[in-house]
Amino acid sequence: MGHDRVPSRQRKNAKSMRKAMTDAELKLWNELRAHRLMGMSFRRQVPIGPYIVDFACSTHCLILEVDGSQHGETEHSLRDEERSAFLAASGWTILRFWNDDIIRDIDNVCQHIVIVAGLADAPAPPREELVP
Repeated sequence: MGHDRVPSRQRKNAKSMRKAMTDAELKLWNELRAHRLMGMSFRRQVPIGPYIVDFACSTHCLILEVDGSQHGETEHSLRDEERSAFLAASGWTILRFWNDDIIRDIDNVCQHIVIVAGLADAPAPPREELVP
């Protein structure tokens, strides 16, 4: 991921989005942060071009998007397609997960991420348990 200059307004928006994560984003972040998922390094609310993506792992050129029900609406879906086309043309692989899938089945979501990243056969590092 390049270090292009990020406009201050976009940087401010990304920062406020990090402070106001949805339940699904927070649950996924707790699996991703601190290299917990197979040692992959993810950042959250990352500005890329004109967009702010939910999670990005530059080492694997992988973007994770967490979508609520509004993303099923036609208008939002068309914007998502445009956004995904831009990001894919920039060399990223985009994975989209519904909020409900993350909340109900985080293990399969994480397994899918590991498979797409090409780490499915790698030995898993010890997993830390989160203390509430």
